[in-house]
Amino acid sequence: MGKRIPGGFRATAAFVKPPILAVTKREWSGAEHFPRDRGFIAVANHASYADPFTFAHFLYDNGFPPHFLAKASLFDIPVAGKVLAKLDQVPVHRGSAKAKDAVDAAHELLERGESIAIFPEGTLTKDPNMWPMKGHTGAARMALENDVPVIPVAQWGAHELLAPYAKKPDLFPRKRIVVQAGPPVDLDEFRGQNPDLATLRGATDRIMTTLTTMLAGIRGEEPPSELFDPRASRARDHEGE
Repeated sequence: MGKRIPGGFRATAAFVKPPILAVTKREWSGAEHFPRDRGFIAVANHASYADPFTFAHFLYDNGFPPHFLAKASLFDIPVAGKVLAKLDQVPVHRGSAKAKDAVDAAHELLERGESIAIFPEGTLTKDPNMWPMKGHTGAARMALENDVPVIPVAQWGAHELLAPYAKKPDLFPRKRIVVQAGPPVDLDEFRGQNPDLATLRGATDRIMTTLTTMLAGIRGEEPPSELFDPRASRARDHEGE
């Protein structure tokens, strides 16, 4: 198993897990790829607001307390914000002087041998068919600067429990949730280099392509030949106006 689960996580799981167990049928696999002797970054695709629950459930069930990088505004919510802070979740202050605080906090967790959970896309995928899209470079930068492995975790089915951008879940019948961890993403060619934009973009695309290939196996479908790029899509839309 992973590290000993702290009491705060166990108490939260005792409250959160029962309703998840009641409405899902889980197919977990690939836990043998999680390092047991060092910190690591787990990355997953993101198609539903229910994904953080299934992702966290998967990590927790395999012995790893899930530490997410979360929007700083979530920590301002009464009660919930205090719970997030006590569980060592990492607030991300995007575009502010405090942005580096998340990097420092993540570094400390990784040095302690903890795992960090990240959705590299930063938001729900904009791909029309819910394939992973181009990701932000934060996960790659963190992995290269801390010299830790990136474990890809492909998941599928949470969108049937809670459709993209929906506010009301579809609880019954129980939904099949597949979560599969794979071997560490091969980032050797990017390690030991100056982490410039080209290096970080190459490493990030490698991460997202790996997730896409894994997801294709789960879905039994042919993935797109290129990652969906929301910026390029917006530019094309403006050109058509």
